[in-house]
Amino acid sequence: MAAKWTPDSWRSQKGIQMPFYRDADALASVEAQLGQFPPLVFAGEARNLKADLAKVVTGDAFLLQGGDCAESFAEFHPNNIRDTFRVLLQMAVVLTFASKLPVVKVGRMAGQFAKPRSADTETIGGVELPSYRGDNVNDIAFTPEAREPNPQRMVQAYNQSAATLNLVRAFSTGGYASLDRVHGWMLDFMGRSPWAAKFEQMADQIGQALDFMRACGLDAETVPQLGATSFYTSHEALLLPFEQALTRQDSLTGDWYDTSAHMLWIGDRTRFEGSAHVEYLRGIGNPIGLKCGPSLEPDGLLRLLDTLNPKREAGRITLITRYGHDKIEAGLPKLVRAVLREGHPVIWSCDPMHGNVVKAANGYKTRPFDRILAEVRGFFAVHRAEGSFGGGIHAEMTGQNVTECTGGAIAITDEGLADRYHTHCDPRLNAAQSLELAFLLAEMLNEELKERRAAA
Repeated sequence: MAAKWTPDSWRSQKGIQMPFYRDADALASVEAQLGQFPPLVFAGEARNLKADLAKVVTGDAFLLQGGDCAESFAEFHPNNIRDTFRVLLQMAVVLTFASKLPVVKVGRMAGQFAKPRSADTETIGGVELPSYRGDNVNDIAFTPEAREPNPQRMVQAYNQSAATLNLVRAFSTGGYASLDRVHGWMLDFMGRSPWAAKFEQMADQIGQALDFMRACGLDAETVPQLGATSFYTSHEALLLPFEQALTRQDSLTGDWYDTSAHMLWIGDRTRFEGSAHVEYLRGIGNPIGLKCGPSLEPDGLLRLLDTLNPKREAGRITLITRYGHDKIEAGLPKLVRAVLREGHPVIWSCDPMHGNVVKAANGYKTRPFDRILAEVRGFFAVHRAEGSFGGGIHAEMTGQNVTECTGGAIAITDEGLADRYHTHCDPRLNAAQSLELAFLLAEMLNEELKERRAAA
């Protein structure tokens, strides 16, 4: 990597998983337009997230990161944003109640549009067209016009991200996230899940605790944390022309920040040495995620950590592991040992989604819930064995009542996938499955914390 970094130094490195725009002038015009737009987030907010994540590094907090596989223009609706937000609130409350740890909440929203693909083109019925790369690049419809990358879609993505972020800020600070409303976070269709009843019991206990605190003179007015919450946004920094256009120099520190989101991550396909994506992200001050899959070796990971976090700032790097339920216990330990040996302050977060995609007999891509759960169990088992802290979960999920992942307590079958299969890309956990995962995750996290406290 070159020693000198600038917001456009990534252009001299190897860039993959990005579209080719035929009209270079149109692309340049959109980049210039975005460069004049207001930032979506502020540098101080990104620093606040880094400080919150630093607590996860030491085992004093837990990271919950979740949201859509890929946001879409067609499904942009305030109810969809609200429902995903409140399921994340439910998951966070479950984890906090069980572990007695604060939960850092980071949404895959307000910018999660671009998607990496396994091939540049796809062929249907003998017709070959460019692959769909997310709504900020092209359209999912299989026509030559729809699949042509269009830079104007970045402007629409910016506008949708701004509106989404505006609503999320209102929800998180305007009273919707108040613990007094914990009963109201339950979605109507979740009533048939046995975990819904367990959540209601927990909500009753929280209500009793709040009544006691009010009797002691403590309420949302005297303790603001009871009436609001910190909520951050994140997405994969895949479409670098968009990210560069939203890069700003902080007036307080002089450091550069990507103001498109609080946290950005590098995907499993783009985290190689000499990557344009690594070059870009090494120069911004935001917290960074790094996807770690079976192809990543310890020496390569350590070189990436030295590149992305040379000052070894706690809260700067989150390592998001994505192995598959049958590979994590064999592949992850060598990475954990190398990072512990070199003393890098990282967060270890489990992505149990991307390594567990299968194709059902009826042709639908799905993720069996039991495999998702098995990978989470394997993740915690590795960290317990290695003396590390499994500090986070990274899930593709939605507040909608979709049928995309099989299994769970509501027992979605292969045949049932067709009922409400709405995803633009990969299958997501629905609200009931997400809540179930949170309760089961809380049990595993509690076991991990008990062992850590006993060892201390």
